[in-house]
Amino acid sequence: MIITTGEHESPRTVARAQALARESGAAYARRSGRSLNELRSRYEDNDVLIILENGVRLAGAAGNPMEFHPSMSYVRAKRLLKGEKDSMLEAACAVPGDLIVDCTAGLGADSIMFALGAGGKGKVIALESSFPLYLLLREGLQTYQSGIPEFNKALQRIEARHTEHLEGLRSMPDKSADIVYFDPMFRDPTLESSSLSPLRSYANAAPLRQEAIAEARRVARKTVVLKEKRDSGEFERLGFETPARSRSKITYGVMHLDR
Repeated sequence: MIITTGEHESPRTVARAQALARESGAAYARRSGRSLNELRSRYEDNDVLIILENGVRLAGAAGNPMEFHPSMSYVRAKRLLKGEKDSMLEAACAVPGDLIVDCTAGLGADSIMFALGAGGKGKVIALESSFPLYLLLREGLQTYQSGIPEFNKALQRIEARHTEHLEGLRSMPDKSADIVYFDPMFRDPTLESSSLSPLRSYANAAPLRQEAIAEARRVARKTVVLKEKRDSGEFERLGFETPARSRSKITYGVMHLDR
């Protein structure tokens, strides 16, 4: 993994890049006018994290670069802050003060919504198995600024951890979280998800294992939640309650542990 700056370096971006490289163990490369392909060739690594003045971007050898951005969670957040309901938070029975484990964090969109739902006294632990995605998420959460103070504060309540979700859950004590959430990468991509193709190259496409669900049930006090395509068969295979019928292609299966 290479960490560098944009083409126009500044003391601030250089300092951020160097600090993140030291903390993460990745290689820092001074940009000095070199192209990304030149850096890849010199350091023999395809993944480059680019620290920008007002953001962060991940560029792999193939596909379009990904810049950290809250995406649809920003739209969902504005609706939530206006008093509207969010289907994910409702399915998970999320309330202020909850501690939530997002086992498949990706770019953190659902983690952000959970952080908003959990409020100032809550917390989200975001697990990500891909090291490049983890660094993009970690740096993005620390530096992204929106025009909504409540949204910015929610980002600071998310703790990103680089770990595979089964290993991460195994490290947690019994009943140490309120909600455990899974949003695995769909194995049958749709046209609507084509914008996520750069993310797909980093995401873990393996199906969820029963062992992971068992660990989630051990860790969670309240609910275990799975986001999936309605007709995927994963709800039945893994033992989740079949969600009520709706027109949505994507829905949430829930295990209620406090009933």
